[in-house]
Amino acid sequence: MTVNDDSFTNWKNREEIAESMIPLIGKLHREQDVTVLLHSRSLVNKSVVSILKTHRFARQIAGEELSVTETMPFLKALTTLDLGPSQIDLGMLATLYQADERGLSVEEFTAEAVAGATGANKIDRREPRDVVLYGFGRIGRLVARLLIEKAGSGNGLRLRAIVVRGGGAQDIVKRASLLRRDSIHGQFQGTITVDEDNSTIIANGNAVKVIYADDPSQVDYTEYGIRDAILIDNTGKWRDRAGLSEHLRPGIEKVVLTAPGKGDVPNIVHGVNHDTIKPDEQILSCASCTTNAIVPPLKAMDDEYGVLRGHVETVHSFTNDQNLLDNYHKAERRGRSAPLNMVITETGAASAVAKALPDLKAPISGSSIRVPVPDVSIAILNLQLARETTREEVHDYLRDVSLTSPLKRQIDFTTAPDAVSSDFIGSRHASIVDAGALKVDGDNAILYLWYDNEFGYSCQVVRVVQYVSGVEYPTYPATAV
Repeated sequence: MTVNDDSFTNWKNREEIAESMIPLIGKLHREQDVTVLLHSRSLVNKSVVSILKTHRFARQIAGEELSVTETMPFLKALTTLDLGPSQIDLGMLATLYQADERGLSVEEFTAEAVAGATGANKIDRREPRDVVLYGFGRIGRLVARLLIEKAGSGNGLRLRAIVVRGGGAQDIVKRASLLRRDSIHGQFQGTITVDEDNSTIIANGNAVKVIYADDPSQVDYTEYGIRDAILIDNTGKWRDRAGLSEHLRPGIEKVVLTAPGKGDVPNIVHGVNHDTIKPDEQILSCASCTTNAIVPPLKAMDDEYGVLRGHVETVHSFTNDQNLLDNYHKAERRGRSAPLNMVITETGAASAVAKALPDLKAPISGSSIRVPVPDVSIAILNLQLARETTREEVHDYLRDVSLTSPLKRQIDFTTAPDAVSSDFIGSRHASIVDAGALKVDGDNAILYLWYDNEFGYSCQVVRVVQYVSGVEYPTYPATAV
């Protein structure tokens, strides 16, 4: 048998195993509200090839691919346990098991590692929490996709309504079409139908009412059976407490803004300061996409090395706020054609760091350049550290942070030598450390951080909403068993 034959036979064997994993993963998700992960990447509703590609990501840990033959025994072990709502990482199970020297079987090790989610330790399945989207632009539609995707178990968050201004004939049909097809993020994963008579979009069985209103004061959400809902304002029209409080109408309990909040509105970056949200807080902000991209790695670097000062330069994809062709704009430079120019502009991300990371005393400055790409940006974080280090040390530290730390859902890590911006479309992390571009000289470190400023940020928004709604389930195993 030739090498080619061996490779193909091996692929077919792994393909067969991955295929057999799908119903096990689906059953755990639907019946027990368990989300199966592989190094923080969900395997729920994934194809055979996607499961195999996700396993290949493990090359970044030990330089070799994690095989489905290694993870399948752990998945089978999970199906025998009395599991409650949780997220369980097969990659972490396999990695920790390899390092464990007690001679436990896979079944024994798995039961111990996820004990916090079994038997008497199980948490109760949550009743679905109503969510309303106010606005249905780029972020609104991506958040809608995520909410619909995460409704698969029948628990957690439930998108009940979208509030928009009337747009004329076939408005709801056109909005449904924009949800179904996206030039950057591709096709919606599932089916979408429209009930024009009842002003409803039905996506993967989720009936979402489309409410037309020009102002928050025009809506009584209880008329639509909506109770104690979390409203996500992705218009950015209101950014202070007084303006956002207008959303606290009958049926709405909390308001989450998808833009930097002003005044005393808390700016939350999930993974960094979400645990500071007070239970009775009704209004909060998810800050900006750039703030979400730089704060987690900034915290990681400060925790390990100390940061004395820093500067962030963002090279940002153009946004809907800019003009396609030169035309009047109230802001400087943004009136010039976005697809044809690099445009210097301001960013509030640096000043927002203080709100999300108050323990960081280092001054952080910032500036931004908009460039002619429609999605994915890069933040260049130039830091003066409190101690000298080496490139190898920082490289290994950030890789470990992305794999095993509490920030692993926010920080990703790539060693791809030819990575470019389009490679990160659809990334669910707040930012991705580009290992090849990392520069360290004594007490100076320069990090290059890619981020999908649309989808990655939307994932951060949903994580915050899950947290405040009480449906953010714990992840197992911990980094040590």
